[in-house]
Amino acid sequence: MKTEVILTSNIVGLGGESDQVKVAAGYARNYLFPQRLAVPLTQTNKRQIESLRQRRAEREAHEFNTMSELAKGVSKLTCVIKVKAGEDGKMFGSVTAGMIADELKHQFDIALDKRKIHLEHPLRSTGEYEIELNLHAEVKGTLKVRVESLTPAPAPTPEALAAAEAKTEKPRTEKRAHTKRDAEVEKPAKAEAAAEKKPHAAKAEKPAKAAKSPKAEKKEKAE
Repeated sequence: MKTEVILTSNIVGLGGESDQVKVAAGYARNYLFPQRLAVPLTQTNKRQIESLRQRRAEREAHEFNTMSELAKGVSKLTCVIKVKAGEDGKMFGSVTAGMIADELKHQFDIALDKRKIHLEHPLRSTGEYEIELNLHAEVKGTLKVRVESLTPAPAPTPEALAAAEAKTEKPRTEKRAHTKRDAEVEKPAKAEAAAEKKPHAAKAEKPAKAAKSPKAEKKEKAE
């Protein structure tokens, strides 16, 4: 059996203040009326609708402002969640919206309904994620979540250390070999330059000798 009531408070999934809804008679009698969340639909109670609408408008404006500020605040945060994971980064379990809500409360003292945290699927590996938040009908937000492993990273093996050292040594060896090759290339180049220089010197000396011979001939003629 259904009965019609006027909601005096916002009830998720049912309605807000001043809404007239039909609910099960037992639900209204045993829960809504005792908790003062609704009143029976009567002519007398209908007079309250206008004041209830005003109250609803004030509540919704307050929620909008609060959630807008929250969206700005959480966008600057990084929520760190530590989990047990294997060496490949895969977790033993998964991170859910409820876990994120708990960590927000624990780390930043932010109380957020887990239903406002939108996860397409639980997080199953370590890493960084950007989670969408449905804070209000008109307000969206994002939260950075970093999932870290509680398991310490394994110590590097001697083989891995040797490989790392070989990798760093290799560029130096190549550099030395390159320098040697450069020296081998430069050696014939210098020899060639020296060979080219000698003929020029010889050519420079010839005119000097040629300059002396006319004078010598003139002296001989004078004698």
